[in-house]
Amino acid sequence: MKVSERRRREVIDALRRGTVPSAGLDLLAVGLDRFTEALDGELNTATQGGSVFKAVRGEYGSGKTFFARWLAERAKQQGMAVAEVQISETETPLHRLETVYRRLCENLSTAEFPPSALRSIIDAWMFTLEEDALSAGVSESDSEELDRAVESLLEKRLAEVSRSAPTFAAALRGYRTAVATGDPATAEGVLAWLGGQPHVSASAKRAAGVRGDLDHFGALGFLQGLLTVLRDSGHPGLLLVLDEVETLQRVRSDVRDKALNALRQLVDEIDSGRFPGLYVLITGTPAFFDGHQGLQRLPPLASRLAADFTTDPRFDNPRAVQIRLPGFTRDGLLELGGRVRDLYAVGASPRVPDLVGDDYVALLAEAVAGSLGGRVGVAPRVFLKKLVGDVLDRVDQFPDFDPREHYRLTVGSGELNEVERNALSVDDVELDLT
Repeated sequence: MKVSERRRREVIDALRRGTVPSAGLDLLAVGLDRFTEALDGELNTATQGGSVFKAVRGEYGSGKTFFARWLAERAKQQGMAVAEVQISETETPLHRLETVYRRLCENLSTAEFPPSALRSIIDAWMFTLEEDALSAGVSESDSEELDRAVESLLEKRLAEVSRSAPTFAAALRGYRTAVATGDPATAEGVLAWLGGQPHVSASAKRAAGVRGDLDHFGALGFLQGLLTVLRDSGHPGLLLVLDEVETLQRVRSDVRDKALNALRQLVDEIDSGRFPGLYVLITGTPAFFDGHQGLQRLPPLASRLAADFTTDPRFDNPRAVQIRLPGFTRDGLLELGGRVRDLYAVGASPRVPDLVGDDYVALLAEAVAGSLGGRVGVAPRVFLKKLVGDVLDRVDQFPDFDPREHYRLTVGSGELNEVERNALSVDDVELDLT
C-alpha cells in the first residue's frame, strides 16, 4: 500500500486505542463506494456557493462517526474547512446555537491547520485583503492609504453579513486594529469573542466596539460571517458535522422540542440560501428519525428529512436528504481486517503477512463477532483493536510469537462500550483460536 509512514502510524495507533482515526480513513473505507459519487457532487455544490443538509442514520456501531470523518477528509481535499460537533445535553445542547457555534470554532480545521484553525483563517483573510488592496494599485509604502483600502474592502465584503450581524464585522475591525498596533492581549480577547467564547474581558470588547456575549439568534449571523471569511481566505465552504443527535431523545421534553425547532430553523435557513458554502451533516439512530421521542415530535422537520427506506437497501438513493448505513457484513469485516493487516505490514516484520494471513483474519473476526452475540455490525472496533494490539504488534515484536499457538482471545466487559457490553452475553469470554 502506497502511504506515508506518518499517515500509516496515525491510523494504526488510533486502531490500537480502539478509536476512529482522525485521518487516512480512505484506507479503511469499506462499503462506502456507493455513496462517493453523490456525496462528492454535494460537496461540489457547497464549494460552488450552494448549501446542503444531509442526515445519516444507522444503528449504534454501524460506523456513523467513521462515515462523518471520511466525508470530512473528502471535504478537505476540495479545500473546505471542517468542524465536528458532538451534541450532548450538558456540553453542547442543540437548542443553544451559540454553544454549537462556539464548539464549531473550537473544532474548526482545514487540510493545513488542526483545530482550532480560527486564528489562522482570520489572519489569512486579513492578508488576502491587503494583497487585494495592493493589487488594486495602493502603495505598500503608504500605510494610511493601505489601511483605508483594507477597511473599505472589509466593509464591502461583509456588507451583507453586517445587516444581520453588525458586531461580527466590528469585531473583525477591532482584531485587525489590535494586531496592527501590537496589542496581543486585546487581539486574543477579540478573537475569542469572534469564536463565541463567553467571559471575554470588557476592555477587549470595548476596544472592538462590541458588547455582551453571543446569543442564540446572533450565532446564525456569526456563522454567515465565518463563511464569508472562509471563502475569501481560500476555503470555498464549511462541512459542519453534528454528531450523536439522537441524544436529544434523553433530554426533557421541553428541551427536546427547543432543540428540534432549532434544527428545523437551521434546515430552513439552509434551504433559503442564507449560508452559501455550508454543508451540514447530522447523524442519528433509526429510533431518533422514526420514533415519537425524536424527529417525529416535530412533523414539519420530519417531513423535510423524510426518505423511503421500504425498498431493498441495495436500491437506497444516496442523493436523498437522508441516507442509511447498513452496517458491516461478514465479508466487509474480513475485507477491513485484510486492509489493516496489509497497512500494518508495510513497515513491519515479514512475519506479519506470513502468520496473519486471510484465514487467520477470518478466524479472529468470527471469534470477535461470536463473542458479541454474532452481531457483526457491533464487532469492527473490538476486532480491529484486538487485531492490531493483541496480534499484529506481538507478531512484529516477538520472533517466537505465533498467534495460533500463543494467543487466546479474551473479551472483557471492561474494555467495551455500552453497545458492545449489551451484546456480550457474559462478563468475560475466552475463545480458542488455535
